[in-house]
Amino acid sequence: MRYLAFLFTLLFVTNLTAQSAISQLTAAKAESVGMSTDRLARIDAMCEKAIADKEVPGMVALIARKGKIVYHKAFGTADHSTNRPFATDDIFRIASQTKAITSTAVMILWEEGHFQLDDPISKYIPEFKGQKVLTRFKYSDTSYVAEPVKQEITIRHLLTHTSGIGYGVIDGDERFKMLYHKAGITDLFSTKPVTIKESVLKLAKLPLHHHPGEKYVYSEGLDVLGYFIEVISGMPFDKFLKKRIFNPLGMTDTWFYLPDNLHSRLVPVQYPEDGQWKNFPTTFYDPDYPKKGAKSFFSGGAGLSSTAKDYATFLQMYLNKGKLNGHRILSRTTVNIILSNQIGSIWGDENFYGLAFGLTGEKGATKGGNGSEGSFWWGGYFNTSYYADPEEEIIGIIMKQTQSLSKDDTTWRFKILIGGAVDD
Repeated sequence: MRYLAFLFTLLFVTNLTAQSAISQLTAAKAESVGMSTDRLARIDAMCEKAIADKEVPGMVALIARKGKIVYHKAFGTADHSTNRPFATDDIFRIASQTKAITSTAVMILWEEGHFQLDDPISKYIPEFKGQKVLTRFKYSDTSYVAEPVKQEITIRHLLTHTSGIGYGVIDGDERFKMLYHKAGITDLFSTKPVTIKESVLKLAKLPLHHHPGEKYVYSEGLDVLGYFIEVISGMPFDKFLKKRIFNPLGMTDTWFYLPDNLHSRLVPVQYPEDGQWKNFPTTFYDPDYPKKGAKSFFSGGAGLSSTAKDYATFLQMYLNKGKLNGHRILSRTTVNIILSNQIGSIWGDENFYGLAFGLTGEKGATKGGNGSEGSFWWGGYFNTSYYADPEEEIIGIIMKQTQSLSKDDTTWRFKILIGGAVDD
């Protein structure tokens, strides 16, 4: 009897181990995880109406609950120049959704004891020593006066957009647009033969919006951290992400620059003109940057392209407290730190910011349409967005590729409809 009991225990443990290695995020019926198929169908109607009303040309939407994909559909036309329809495995420029992945990479190295979060970045990138804050600016020639910082920029400041660094071409302050342009800072994306190191070292010489830690200004701090990861790890940033995050999680469609065999799945950026959808032209960036050019600028703040399923896989790792597909990416304790308020009341008392995501606070949750308290979320420049709700174990992702829209209500409607489909 003891032998049989031992054998049963061994088989049980072996089965659990095998289950932990099963490929992540398999599909299942909505009802099996407490969702209503009929209510999820409301999302079909919402997407189809938005396309008919010319709010968007189309999208891919994915919903997962308790590790099961219960909704994954494509709507509309991905490329009006060829009439190619959207497909569920389409690849999107995820822009600022890159930031959470870069932050995760930083925290992987932090767990290994390479640095403290409140270390000054100048300890690792000496060019950031002696930073100053802009106090006066002359528009005619971009000359300026600046005062020394009260405290140095720390790694935590860079993770939370409280460093005082700006965002150049998309900055809300025209002075910083001018300064970054004059200094030759590479913002967001590039097909040119420039590296993130070259851009970051130029950035280190420029003045700040404010004293570090005092305010929240959306910034290129995650680009700085991309180079910081190279310094600490001794690896190119793209290779670090592939080795430590993408390969372990099976995120085979997530890249800074797409290999040739994936080019056809990249969705063109579209915009409305004279009642028609057209492919977006080259402006301060070439929309085809993920598949052409020098392919050397690995932007930690905005450079990646991915699919809805790959990004859901990344979020599921967080819902699983740092582990997925048999691989532990982060400790549960580290995930708890990342998903905690790191900026105090700078945003007010409804929502907060952690070390990688926006976070829904108690007041934000009670307003409705934002997920439960503790939900984490963000989006990207080309109209992609996501949220994950740890309490309900829900992931919602809606991917579009658009610019210059006058109206698009699909993102907020999507969240409400997901909540309305919970049926347990």
